[in-house]
Amino acid sequence: MVYLTIIRDVKDLEFLFKDSMKLLVGGFGLSGTPLTILDAVATFQAGNYIVVSNNLGDSGQGLHKVFTAGKIDKVIGSFFTINPEAIVAWSAGQLAIELLPQGTLAEAIRCGGAGIGGFYTPTAVGTRLAVGKEVREIDGERYLFEKAITGDIALIKAAKADKAGNLVYHTTARNFNPLMATAAKIVIAEVDTIVEIGELRAEEIITPHIFVDYIVQSTYKKEGGHYIDSN
Repeated sequence: MVYLTIIRDVKDLEFLFKDSMKLLVGGFGLSGTPLTILDAVATFQAGNYIVVSNNLGDSGQGLHKVFTAGKIDKVIGSFFTINPEAIVAWSAGQLAIELLPQGTLAEAIRCGGAGIGGFYTPTAVGTRLAVGKEVREIDGERYLFEKAITGDIALIKAAKADKAGNLVYHTTARNFNPLMATAAKIVIAEVDTIVEIGELRAEEIITPHIFVDYIVQSTYKKEGGHYIDSN
């Protein structure tokens, strides 16, 4: 039996979003970013979100819209200098930023999805990123303990989905999306194409349908390196 819900208007999902939720948002730059979903989230009444993402969008798109709408209290991720407004807000005490090395971010999300409480890594030992965190010596080398990351809702992007919710990604647009699909209570996937059950080859499916709760048809097309809303 298929329990997935295919959403025609992403605004119908507003009831899922509550104040102070932790949102896991896929993407690297704008590649693999659920732009259609984020456009709607920027208009929802809820806010004060904690957002886990590699960055905060770019050029008025993606998470940049959610941020400029005043919906984000804290971000956890790796690369925020692409968004000058975020740095200004952080400097003014209006935005909390928790910086994680990119590999640490990915592994923390993977651990969250696997039910592991955290992991030890040598990355960032002896730096400002290690302040307040446990450091342990293992076989003569110092390791930093990083807690796993989970979320209330994951907003992810895939190239294709079948009507059961199995997902296929396009090259590097995969990035953090499959990991985030395993680490949140609710998963909303934005996709370019929706096909019938049985049309996807088992070998190309990366995220099985069991992780996906809602599918949203993307309204964006990539033209000349830019993402254009077709609506």
